Amino acid sequence: MSQTYLVVAEVRGGSLRQVTLEALQAVSQIKNQDDLVAVALIGSQITPLASELAGYTQGSVYVIDRPELETYHPELYLDALQIVMDKVNPEVILLGHTAIGRDLAPAVASRLHGGQISDVISIAKEDGKAIYTRPLYAGKAFETKQFLEGPQVITIRPNNISAAATVPTPGDIVELEFTPKADLRSIIKDVIRKTSGKVDLTEAKFVVSGGRGVKSADGFKPLEELAEVLQGAVGASRGACDAGYCDYALQIGQTGKVVTPEIYIACGISGAIQHLAGMSQSRVIIAINKDPEAPIFKVADYGIVGDLFDVVPLLTQEFKKVLV
Repeated sequence: MSQTYLVVAEVRGGSLRQVTLEALQAVSQIKNQDDLVAVALIGSQITPLASELAGYTQGSVYVIDRPELETYHPELYLDALQIVMDKVNPEVILLGHTAIGRDLAPAVASRLHGGQISDVISIAKEDGKAIYTRPLYAGKAFETKQFLEGPQVITIRPNNISAAATVPTPGDIVELEFTPKADLRSIIKDVIRKTSGKVDLTEAKFVVSGGRGVKSADGFKPLEELAEVLQGAVGASRGACDAGYCDYALQIGQTGKVVTPEIYIACGISGAIQHLAGMSQSRVIIAINKDPEAPIFKVADYGIVGDLFDVVPLLTQEFKKVLV
């Protein structure tokens, strides 16, 4: 018996977020040949993105484009998504494990009276059933979970599953009508956005992070130069944020963002457990620290004992030779 998978696309800054394509790839890993795939694209002035998104799936892309959806609003987005769900009747719904996905997924699971598995980093299939792996205890352990029955809601951690490739026959685009309700429990008056740079920190392939060892706000400048050469993003430890060296939007750790880049470069970061929770699953970790006994070296794949203000500019110069 076939079933329908629904991927909830996410848009940021007028572009599709990479995790949307990763969710589509996740579907391809677990669906059967006869299963159907649908995508929900919700927002304002996002209709032009529908054609791009349709190029990655042979299923239908359902578009709800309203000015009221320009900024994420839990009630409005859930109501808009309900229209798509009524249309396709999905058994499995996938979202990115992002700020929006983490907020929206439990509401969807509750409305469908279904189960939820969050922060999935890999998917396997055994005896025809999907097995989901997610980290526990700040990445020190992992658990595998599966659904036994009922509707299924899954959030995918960015940068852990490869992105879907384009398909030879793009899916069709279906525009749906949506009338926002007037009796909202909350109203968003304004949104003040703080950003860590041109590249989204949670989706960056390269992350250069600074800790208390950067000593000041100006100490982040060499890190920003290296990140720019790598086309990556700048992050920070909680210690650097608490010291006022940078904005908390850059914080990586248990109480900050979780990142899983291809390469993570930790500069002047001691390696507290709180910080490791946010970056320990990076594919390659490079640590730069003057203290050879710093805990960060225990999780690093490569370590450089030295002053970051000497080492980082040298790395920047060498990467420029190769990449620029």
